[in-house]
Amino acid sequence: MPTPSTSATSDLEYVVATIAGTAVANEAYFGELDAVAGDGDFGFSLARGFEILLADWERLDRGTPSDFLEQAALVISERAGGTSGPLWGTAFLRAAAAVRDRASMDEVTGADAVAMLRAAAEGVKARGGSDLGDKTLLDALIPMTDALEERLATGKGRGADLAAVAAARARAAADATTPMPARRGRQSYTGERSIGSPDPGAVAVAVMAERIAADWDARG
Repeated sequence: MPTPSTSATSDLEYVVATIAGTAVANEAYFGELDAVAGDGDFGFSLARGFEILLADWERLDRGTPSDFLEQAALVISERAGGTSGPLWGTAFLRAAAAVRDRASMDEVTGADAVAMLRAAAEGVKARGGSDLGDKTLLDALIPMTDALEERLATGKGRGADLAAVAAARARAAADATTPMPARRGRQSYTGERSIGSPDPGAVAVAVMAERIAADWDARG
């Protein structure tokens, strides 16, 4: 399987490869989080989709950012199990639409990253019928996007700095889901059992963002 340092030449490839690798590496951890108030299959479902994406990595079309993300969306939608496939696949598909006017992988900017994340969040909202405060991955994804946009507005953030700011906000937001009751997904069926543990999807977003930030400057 490729690693971000050896097989991801553009920022977009690096981010997607890191998301995928992190999902696979944290299969057991994400599953344990989900088992507290869910059915425990989140880690397995997410890892299977991204594992296949990594196996097909070199065959993905990199003609445009949109082509690249659409292919990733298709793999994730079809191969990730449970609700993870439709939700994460939709997120990637909406992100692809947000950069349809970009002609090459190297044209993606920080502002495009915000647009992709906003589009991904809206896709998850629509597909899952969820919103901020429902104890889902949105509770990390939306604050993380806000932090990235705020940092970009200062004109000071670049590369690893932007990634670090986004990761810090994602982690704080994921931790903040701990006292929340789940209002969507299978965890919502368990009532108060969902209180006292963080949302697995939100934690996944935070862990992925932290990995992206940690390795940004070290990649080849």
